[in-house]
Amino acid sequence: MKVVLFCGGFGTRLREQSETIPKPLVEIGYRPIIWYLMKYYAHHGHKDFILCLGYRGNMIKNYFLKYDEWISNDFVMSNGGKNVELLNTDIGDWRVTFAETGLNANLGQRLRAVRQYLEGEDVFLANYSDGLTDLPFNEYLGECLERKSVASFLSVRPSQSLHAVSADDRGTVRTIQPIQESEFFINGGFFVLRKEIFDYIEEGDELVDAPFQRLIQKQLLYTRSYRGFWAAMDTYKDKVTFDGMYARGETPWEVWKQHG
Repeated sequence: MKVVLFCGGFGTRLREQSETIPKPLVEIGYRPIIWYLMKYYAHHGHKDFILCLGYRGNMIKNYFLKYDEWISNDFVMSNGGKNVELLNTDIGDWRVTFAETGLNANLGQRLRAVRQYLEGEDVFLANYSDGLTDLPFNEYLGECLERKSVASFLSVRPSQSLHAVSADDRGTVRTIQPIQESEFFINGGFFVLRKEIFDYIEEGDELVDAPFQRLIQKQLLYTRSYRGFWAAMDTYKDKVTFDGMYARGETPWEVWKQHG
C-alpha cells in the first residue's frame, strides 16, 4: 500500500532543531526520524511513499537525492577507497514521490493535494512522520480492513511526563497521577484510510477535526488502542529521550532488527 507522510509542518515545539532543519530530518543516532519510520513501513512490505512537503522541503529532497547507503550498511572498500561494494541496502526497493503541498497548508489540505498520486488506491496509509512504535503493523492493518471504516488510527498512551488530574466542580482534587499510568489515550497517527476519506474533507478542513467528526456521526471511524511502545519527536526533550535510548541500545522501533 502507498504511505502518505506529512512532512511539511514548521515543528515549532522542536524549535532548537527545526529552525535549521525540518522536523522529519531530526536525527536519532545517524539517521533522521523519517528514515526510521519509512524503514518500519518497508519492513512490513509497504515501500511506496508519498512525501507531503512544505517547510524546508528542499532539504528533505536533498537528503534522499544524496542518500549515503554506506552510513547504515556494511560494505567492502578496495583500491584505496575508489571501489565500494555495499553488502546490503536500505532503500534500493523504495519508491518515493516528493510532492510540494504548500508552506502553510494543514494536513487535510496536504492530503487533498496528493490525491492525484493515490489514483487506483482503495486503501492507503498515512502518518504524521514524528512518531515511532513497535506495533505489529500488518496485524493492526488487518483489523482496520475488517472494520470497513473509512478511517482508522492508532490510540496510544502519552509519552510525555505530564500528570492527569481529576477534580470536582469546586476544584478539590480527587486524583493526580502520571499520565502514562492513567487510562488516557491520545491519537498516535498511523492512519489507515479508504479513498472515501476525500468525500469527507472539505476545502480548508484539518484532517482530524471536521472530517473525523463527520465520520463519527456515521460510525465510520475506528481506533485501535495500543499499550506497547510509542513515542513522538515533538519537543527537544523528546529528542534527548530518543538519543538516550539509542545510546543505550534501547530501540524498540527498529523492528527489522528484532525480527531478522
